Amino acid sequence: MKCGILRVEIRAERNKVMKKLKIVLTALLATAISVTAFAQKLNNQKSQVKKINSEVPKVATKEQCENLKNIKIYQTNIISTEWKEEGPLEEDENARFSGSSTAKASAPAHCVVRGEIEKRKGADGKDYSIGFELRLPSKWNNKFLFQGGGGLDGTVSPAVGKARPSGSTATPALTRGYAVVSTDSGHSGSRNTSFAKDQQAVLNYAFQSTGKVTNVAKQLIDEMYNLMPKHSYFMGCSNGGREAMQAAMYYPNEFDGIIAGNPGFRLSKAAIGEAWDNNQFLKYAPTDKNGNKIVADALTQEDLDAVAQGVLDRCDAKDGLKDGIINNWEKCDFKPEMVEKKIGKKKVALLNAIFNGAKNSKGKNVYASWPYDAGISTRGWRMWKHGTSKTGTPNSMNFMMGVSSLSDYYMKPAKPGMKSTEFDFDKDVAKTNEIGGLNDADKTDLSTFKARGGKMIIYEGVSDPVFSANDIRDWYKKLVENMGNVDNFARLFMVPGMNHCGGGPAMENFDALTALEKWTENGVAPDYIVGKAGKEYPDPNKEQPLCPYPKVATYIGGDKNKASSFECK
Repeated sequence: MKCGILRVEIRAERNKVMKKLKIVLTALLATAISVTAFAQKLNNQKSQVKKINSEVPKVATKEQCENLKNIKIYQTNIISTEWKEEGPLEEDENARFSGSSTAKASAPAHCVVRGEIEKRKGADGKDYSIGFELRLPSKWNNKFLFQGGGGLDGTVSPAVGKARPSGSTATPALTRGYAVVSTDSGHSGSRNTSFAKDQQAVLNYAFQSTGKVTNVAKQLIDEMYNLMPKHSYFMGCSNGGREAMQAAMYYPNEFDGIIAGNPGFRLSKAAIGEAWDNNQFLKYAPTDKNGNKIVADALTQEDLDAVAQGVLDRCDAKDGLKDGIINNWEKCDFKPEMVEKKIGKKKVALLNAIFNGAKNSKGKNVYASWPYDAGISTRGWRMWKHGTSKTGTPNSMNFMMGVSSLSDYYMKPAKPGMKSTEFDFDKDVAKTNEIGGLNDADKTDLSTFKARGGKMIIYEGVSDPVFSANDIRDWYKKLVENMGNVDNFARLFMVPGMNHCGGGPAMENFDALTALEKWTENGVAPDYIVGKAGKEYPDPNKEQPLCPYPKVATYIGGDKNKASSFECK
C-alpha cells in the first residue's frame, strides 16, 4: 500500500518538474528567436549603412590621417603619416624605369602613409623589409590602385598613380580620387642585385610583396574610410607590367582590373636576349685608335635613319595609308638587305643577328625575334640597345643593367662579375629556369580571375627594344589556345612606333585606365583605345585607334588625322 502511494507521489513530482522545464525551454526559445531577429535587423541596418557608404564619396581628414600612425597591423610598422594639401604632384625619380607619365599634374588634399612590412634580418645578414607608401585622398571614390614599379624596383615611388605610358596625359589615379599604393618590393637599391642572396627577398620581388602590400593597404583604407574598396586595380609598365600580370595570376581574388604595359613578363629570358645583343654589338663595333670597341658606332644614327626609312618605304602603306605608322606590323616583310647599299654588308649582318633573336649553337631561339618598325631610329631604342658612349665603356641599359641582372639574379648558381661574352647560350640558358619559374608572368591559367569578372588590358610598343613585341604576342596566342576566346576579359593592344613604356614616333598618348574602368564597372569592352600623337611623332594633331590584337587599324578614308577615319579590322 505504501509503495503504491510513493509511486503516485513520485509521478506527480516528475510532472511538476517537466512542466517547469517546458516553461523554461519555451522562454529560452522565445529569447533565441528574439535575439536572432535583432541580429538580423542589425545586420540589415549595417548592410544599409555599407550600401549608403559605398554610394557616397568618403571623406578623410588630417586628424584621421594622424591617427593611422597608431594602427596595429600584423608584422607592419607605420613609419609616418603626413597630410598634404591640394597641390602639384611630385616627380618620380624612377619614371624612366616605371614608364610613368611625365605630364605635370595636381592632386587634392590627401594623407600619405609610409610603412614597412616584415622587418627582418636576411640570410646575408642585411636588414630587409617591404617598404610601401599609401596615399588616401580627402574625397575617396571607393577605388584602390596598386602602382607597379620598374627595373629591379628597390625604391618607393610617390604613390600617385600617374598614367602609363610616359607620353600619356591622362589624369592620375590619385587626382581621380583613388587610394594608391606603391612599394619597393622588399629590398633597397634600384640597381642593387645583392638581394638575390636572400631567399625571402627573391620571393618578395618575384611576386609575394604584391599580396602582402595589398593586404595592408586595404586594412588601412578600411580604417580611414570604414569601407573596403569597391573596385581594385593594378597598373604598371615594364617590370611593373610583369607585376600587373602576376597580380592576375597569383592574386586573382584581389584585383578587378589589370593594366600591364610593355610587360617584362619573361625577364629571365629577356636578360639572355640582352646578353646576346651585347655580344653582337661588340662583335661588329669599330675600334678607336687605342683598340677600344666603340659599341655606339656599331650602328650610327645615319644607319638607323636609313633602316627606319627602309622599313617605312616597305611597310607603311600596308594599313591603307602612308603616315609614318605601321599598323599592319605583322605583315611587314622588310629585310636589312634592302638597305645594304646605304649601310654596308657588316651592318646588315649585325641587324640580322639582333632581330632574328638570341640563338644557341643549333640555331634554336632562346629568346624571341623582333619585328622591324619605325621606332628603331629613336633615342629610346638606342638608349637600351647600344647607347651613345664614344669610349670603350658602353652606356646602354643592356650593358649597364642587363648583364648584372642576368649573372647575379636570374642565374642559379649566380655568376657575379660575368661578362656577356662569357654567357654560354647552350649550357647557361637552363640556369635561368629556377628564378624564371618564380619571376616570369607567363602562366596561362586565369580561370579564377576570369570567373570573378576580372578584366585585363595589356599594351606593348612594337618598337620596344627591351621586351620583344613578338614575345608578348606569342604568349597571348598561347592564352587563347589554352583558355579559348579570351576577348571577354583580356585584350592585347599593340602600339606601332612606341619604344619601351613610351617614346618613339607613336600614338603614345592614350588613357588605358579610363578604358579599364568602363570595361570593369560598366561592361563596355574596349573595341579600340584612341591614341594621340606623342612628342616624337611629327604631326601633333594626329590620332588613331589602337586596336585589340589581332585586329589592325586600317584606313577607310577621310581626314588621316582623325581616329574615325580608321577601322579595326
